[in-house]
Amino acid sequence: MMKNINQKIYPASMTKIMTALVAIENLPDLQAKTTLPASIFPDLKRQGASMAGFKAGEKVKAIDLLHGSLLPSGAEASIGLAYAVSGSEKAFAKKMNEKAKQLGMKHTNFVNSTGLPNANHYTTVKDMSILMTAALKNPTFRKIATTHKYSTWATNLHPKGITFRSTLSETAPTLQFKGGRILGGKTGYTQAAGLCLASIAVKNGKEYLLVSAGAAGNPRTKPNHIRDALNVYGKLPN
Repeated sequence: MMKNINQKIYPASMTKIMTALVAIENLPDLQAKTTLPASIFPDLKRQGASMAGFKAGEKVKAIDLLHGSLLPSGAEASIGLAYAVSGSEKAFAKKMNEKAKQLGMKHTNFVNSTGLPNANHYTTVKDMSILMTAALKNPTFRKIATTHKYSTWATNLHPKGITFRSTLSETAPTLQFKGGRILGGKTGYTQAAGLCLASIAVKNGKEYLLVSAGAAGNPRTKPNHIRDALNVYGKLPN
């Protein structure tokens, strides 16, 4: 089922699929800690970016940054991964584009690790499906992307850790559809992108992947992107 698969879209936080994959592939030790620089926070606040709850100067394990990026869609966690891998977001975006080229994503360009609005940060539904397919083959990514609740290790600023919940399961009243359920995925939203979703589901023992973008609404309205996915998955043949 394909519709407008090569139309240019803005990926919003679906970008974090690539952020996580590149980080997993480039960080040799996911237990190693990164200090989140204070310099990244003012701009994220100004843009109203979604946040995981980490603070300036917090020392965070990479595995916790990955969960913070993919579950609550934390922009500071995503940038923390970029700094851990490349020392800057600009250098990390170069790695993201190299990975996109390697995967055959021919109509994609990344300029940041978060998906925050930029005219030069774009993709297509087809390219995002290529990315999601590749990412799900990575066991670490797959485990995180299908996790719905996670508590981090203690940090210097959160001695009890932080508990994350997936934006997917938090937003939708149900992830069940006739014959199956959505296992996990990554939501996204900006005003330009609309509501977006890259998801994986299982129906009668078979797995399916769906990428959609441009659904009406925003994070405070009904989750039309998830409704659409449940509708499409539900119509698949038994």
